[in-house]
Amino acid sequence: MQTFNDYIAKLDKLQFEKLYNDDFFLTWDKSRDELEAIFTVADALAYLRQNNISTKVFDSGLGISIFRDNSTRTRFSFASACNLLGLEVQDLDEGKSQIAHGETVRETANMVSFMADIIGIRDDMYIGKGHTYMKEVSDSVVDGNKEGVLEQRPTLVNLQCDIDHPTQSMADALHLIHEFGGIENLKGKKIAMTWAYSPSYGKPLSVPQGIIGLMTRLGMDVVLAHPEGYEVMPEVEEVAKKNAAESGGSFTKTNSMCEAFKDADIVYPKSWAPFAAMEKRTNLYGEGDQAGIDALEKELLAQNAKHKDWECTEELMASTKDGKALYMHCLPADITGVSCKEGEVAASVFDRYRVPLYKEASYKPYIIAAMMFLQKIKDPQATLKALEAQKVKRAVL
Repeated sequence: MQTFNDYIAKLDKLQFEKLYNDDFFLTWDKSRDELEAIFTVADALAYLRQNNISTKVFDSGLGISIFRDNSTRTRFSFASACNLLGLEVQDLDEGKSQIAHGETVRETANMVSFMADIIGIRDDMYIGKGHTYMKEVSDSVVDGNKEGVLEQRPTLVNLQCDIDHPTQSMADALHLIHEFGGIENLKGKKIAMTWAYSPSYGKPLSVPQGIIGLMTRLGMDVVLAHPEGYEVMPEVEEVAKKNAAESGGSFTKTNSMCEAFKDADIVYPKSWAPFAAMEKRTNLYGEGDQAGIDALEKELLAQNAKHKDWECTEELMASTKDGKALYMHCLPADITGVSCKEGEVAASVFDRYRVPLYKEASYKPYIIAAMMFLQKIKDPQATLKALEAQKVKRAVL
């Protein structure tokens, strides 16, 4: 078991100064040291909370959440992270704002940020749109701060865009770090990021892209598996190849779920929509072509139905390393016979891994809080040590 001083000692060895007063968009934009600093601060914050020590570093301020897609885990994880650090959360409901009346992104970003320290955005539905929108919000508040409109510069956390889902993949990685006893023990482990059947269409690409983009940084042997026609963004595949070459890991692709599962240490079966289809859907929405969107949905559902055999079954799990691979999912999973007639995973497999899955999800609030902490606190080690020394009780027990 690591002690609080171990976390401080680890931070002292890492170079992560550039995180301060910066945004978090994509994991592959950050250095290995910066990623490890986030993992370490997440563990340190969890240690303090578990020992009933307050982690409030803000006496006031807002965390603005902008969710342009439905969310449960990420929405509550962001709210939890803000509260953990002492910020109030205000959700921007675009339907109840002046955005509906044509207010620009620049104006909205500044108007909601007068006392905001953090902005968290989820915008994952349309290819080429989400990441671009987040960049525009960031540029707007940076300019607002420079021009004296905003007395502080709110920093941004990507809560999922069309390219990456960094808070999810980082939480997944921290789960693996704990399961395998340290980040150094992930090197050489095989993780199968595979497509799986779903009776719905249009699920974002950012989870599989986030996994192949991050786990290749950690020296893992990453296998991306999907039926023909379910490709992810080619530029993210190039990122994964580059990362694997630099880390000593590997990145391979296959059109066989069986091949991906064989001797895997970790499996991550998850449905997503084909990149080409997501591009087409984005164009149809831009043109206001509802008939085209409806036709595309029918086409994709029919295409999915041809691959119902892409299911995480007991038989496939038995083919993994020693038959004991760790099953992972970002949740909610499409569970055969439970949440749908036929889905991503057999009920018996999901039930066996239910507790580890919930633990996997439990790391996300701490990952988000760590991102925010390192973006807003200039001397993280000194601040963490002061919190631990003061031992202000979080709750009277």
